[in-house]
This record gives sequence, structure tokens and C-alpha cells, in this order.
Amino acid sequence: MTPIGILVALVAVVVSMTLDHGQVMDLVKIPAMILVLGGSLGATIAGFDKRRLRSVPKAVKLVMLPGSPPDMKGTIDTLLTMAREVRQNPLVLEQLETDDAFLKMGIQVITSTSDPERVHELLGAEVDGLRSRHSTSIKFFSDMAGYSPTFGILGTVIGLIGVLGQLTEPGKLGPAIASAFAATLWGVLLANAVWLPISNRLRRLSDEEITYREMVIEGLLTMQLNVSSMDLKDRLYAFLPPSERADEVAPTTAPLLDADAA
Repeated sequence: MTPIGILVALVAVVVSMTLDHGQVMDLVKIPAMILVLGGSLGATIAGFDKRRLRSVPKAVKLVMLPGSPPDMKGTIDTLLTMAREVRQNPLVLEQLETDDAFLKMGIQVITSTSDPERVHELLGAEVDGLRSRHSTSIKFFSDMAGYSPTFGILGTVIGLIGVLGQLTEPGKLGPAIASAFAATLWGVLLANAVWLPISNRLRRLSDEEITYREMVIEGLLTMQLNVSSMDLKDRLYAFLPPSERADEVAPTTAPLLDADAA
């Protein structure tokens, strides 16, 4: 939905200007756009090393062409099935096949060590690494949103300096002032309609992936402790919103602050 949301925001600006009897082409000021885009991009890149910047193009592709979200419900069913099979035959874990790389790694960890703390440490380190990698792209676009308005104001100041040089030609002052303020418009528009939505979308995708992995860790650790299937199910379903687990698990108390409960 991010590309659609950005498009709606841009269309709203164009429609608003048209209804206000403005000319859309008045917004297209190449010098202002170059200053805002180039300045913001350069200032943002200056705060990152080359190695970390490699993840940014992949993040843009992920936002514009999003894939399927983590299958929480399907993975819960897989973990519950695994728990039942392991209870009958502990060696079955070594024969299990899965397309989920993290789940596969988790299975390998719990089959190689019986220490829950060690399992939590190893798998938790993977989650921390994922969070660190995701934070690079999130911060990149967050920084872009912070720099854009500033460079927009800078462009306006530069334009007004040029206006002051034309005071002897009053007929040119109006267009020159309008052109100067176009830079501020582009700075604010890009920050709020493009860079911040992309940053927020990446943060949301990261949260979903981290929650999914934390659920897998909880399931594997609980399975290793050989608790009952009902206890395992309760722990795993706690990661689902009430709307998805209402038919499976009846909560003992009504959620007070959960938006999904409505």
C-alpha cells in the first residue's frame, strides 16, 4: 500500500493546487528539485559507510514490490505438529525439512544443544543482527525526511538572494519569489509524502519479521522443555492478534488496549 499512499498524497497536492487556480507546472522547478534531492541524498550518505548503504536499494524494492508477510498461523501449526512428533520420537527433529531458513537453523540449534539459555543466546543474536541490518534502511529514509525541509529552506534563501538583485525590475519580482518558494514546497512535500512513509513502512516490515522470529524462538524453547501441547499452543497464539486467535483460544480476560480486539 505504500506506493498507493504516496501517489494519493501527491495527487492531493496537484488537485488542491488546480482547484486553487494554480498551475501545476509552476511546481516543476528543476534547480529546486536538484537542490532538495541532491542535497538531502548527499547529507544522508555522508552519515553512512559504503557497506551499509548496499541494503538501501533492496529496501526500496521491498517497499515498492512487497512480498507476502510472515505466515504466523502456518508456522504455529508447523511447530505444534513438530512438538507432537518429537514427543513420540525425539530423533524426528533431525529429519524434518522446512523452507524457512530461520526455523531450520533453530531446529539445528536445539538438536545440537540441550541448554535452553544457549539456544536463546544463539537465536537471539540472529534477531539482534536482523534488527541492526534493518535499522540502516529505516534510518536512511528517516534522515532523508529530516534533511529535505532544511535544503528546501536553503533553496528558498538562495532564490530570495537572487530576487534582491532584481529590485530594479519590479515586473520580475513575482515570478522570482514564487520560484524561490518552490524549493521549500519540494522539501516539505518529499519529506512527508515520500521519505517518512517509506521509513515507516520499513519499520513495520522489520517489526513483523522480528515478531515472527521471536515467536519461532519461543516455540522451539518451549518444545525443548517438553511442556504440554496446550501450554505450547497458548504461548504461540499469544503472538497473534485476537482477531486471528479468537476461534482457537478463548482469552481469560478481555483485552483493553488492543486495537484488533474491536
